[in-house]
This record gives sequence, C-alpha cells and structure tokens, in this order.
Amino acid sequence: MWIILFNPTSGGGKGKRYALEVERFLIERDISFRVISGVDYQDAKDRFEESLKSNQGVISGVIVVGGDGMVHLAIQALATTSIPMALIPAGTGNDFARALGLKIKEPLKVLEHAFTNKPRAVDLGRVNNRYFADILSTGFDSVVNERANALTFVKGRMKYNIAIALVLSTFRPKNYSFRIDAVDFTSRAMLIAVSNGSSYGGGMKVTPDAQIDDGLFDIMILGPVSKMEFLKVFPKVFSGAHVTHPAVKILRGRTVEISSDAVAYADGERIGPLPIVASVIPRALLTWTL
Repeated sequence: MWIILFNPTSGGGKGKRYALEVERFLIERDISFRVISGVDYQDAKDRFEESLKSNQGVISGVIVVGGDGMVHLAIQALATTSIPMALIPAGTGNDFARALGLKIKEPLKVLEHAFTNKPRAVDLGRVNNRYFADILSTGFDSVVNERANALTFVKGRMKYNIAIALVLSTFRPKNYSFRIDAVDFTSRAMLIAVSNGSSYGGGMKVTPDAQIDDGLFDIMILGPVSKMEFLKVFPKVFSGAHVTHPAVKILRGRTVEISSDAVAYADGERIGPLPIVASVIPRALLTWTL
C-alpha cells in the first residue's frame, strides 16, 4: 500500500490537482493507496504518523505532493526508516525537489520513475531533534520570515516582498559564535545558511556546490556589508555568483554549532532561538532522483 500525503493549498491549488492525478495513476495500475491531508500542519502530521503506525509493515512508499513544508513534515517520520518517499513538487519554492533533480514544470515525471527504479539514499540534516531536508538558516532571511508570518493580512509571495522591505531598513549584522566540527571561531554576519541542498527561497543558489549525498554541510556566511552593497549582492544568489564576493565565506563540515541572539528556520519552518546544533545524518532518506 502507498500513502499519498498532500497539501491541498500548496502552489495555489496545485497540490490538490496533482494529488488527484496521482490517484488516477495508481488506480489505473490497480495499486492500493490511502490519501492523507489535514486542516493544518499539525493535523496532517498527526494523521500521517498515525497512518504509518497503524499500517506498519505494509507500506510500500509515501508520495508527497507539495512543497518544502510538506517534505519537512514527512521526513520527521520517514528519516532513517526503510520507507521511501517520492516527491511530486507542488509548492511555491520546491527547493528540495531541485536538489533531487526533479522537473518542477513536469512534476509527475517522478511517478513512472519511482515504479520502475529503486530509490537512492540521500542525506538529511538534524537540528535540535528535528530533521531538515534542505537548508537551515539564520540572520536576515529568518528575520524576514518572522516579519512575514506576522503579516496575516497579506498572502503569497507578496508578504515576503513587503517583509524584506520592512526588515532591510532596520536590519543590522549580529555577532555569532561558531563551532564547525572541532574548529571554534566568531564572526559578525548578516546571513548564515547551513546547507544540505543547494538552494532555498524558490531557486536562490545560496550554496551552489552543495550535494545531498556527500555527508557534509556547505555553510555560507555573509559578513557585514552596507545596505546598498547587500542590495547589489542579493540578486546574484539566484545564479550562485554571490560566492565570489569578498564578504561571502563557504565552509564545510559535519556538525555545526551556532550561538547568537537570533532565530533559525529550516525548510521554511521555524526552529526557534539560537543556540542550535546541526548535524548531517548520512543516507537518512530513501527517495527518487532524476
């Protein structure tokens, strides 16, 4: 039996539409399945975990239809198990789908592949007892997330654009303490990304050389720059060209500890205040790549 886990509101309704197409795909092949959604994140999480528990031993795999938030939900239960996850990208950002090499414009391509090929094992990150698939971050983008979440009267990407404008006017770099593996250091920084995947925010290649199966994080640290310089550097993140800027440092490591007066987000979900300790969990998730 397969489980279809989907977010009906993801991608402006794409989640529900794609989930129906997945159902048709399975029905045509006489493959048994169960559909799980929820009225909110916690409800979907509870339903999913209960389904895994009550159907233990008979689940062939999980088809996740949604974006990075739905992936984040699913991996909390699937990490380090033998149950594979097939991802149908239907969110706004779809950055973990990019890390897997999936075709964002042809989201159902992975289905045929999943039923004719074995899954492969990829790494996950773990921070403060939660798994993350793509990128853990703190600094400017986390402050923007905090402000955007408070803008309940605005929906979609527009609220993040508004939040960026509001945050940029008052944002200041902070002092951070780091331990990467056995190396301790301090740095003032505007933005820090601890990456399993290479992009976030809908294709921003913050760590363009990151690999999801190398057992290492790529850690990007953006040091202090003026607001004008930040506005010049920031657009370059979509191509990965920002890594040549003198204020940008890329490091690699298996375990990262960060302390500061700041908050962290992972896969777009709030982790909470620092300090945080993040570790790579090698080969923690079975999934399909293209």
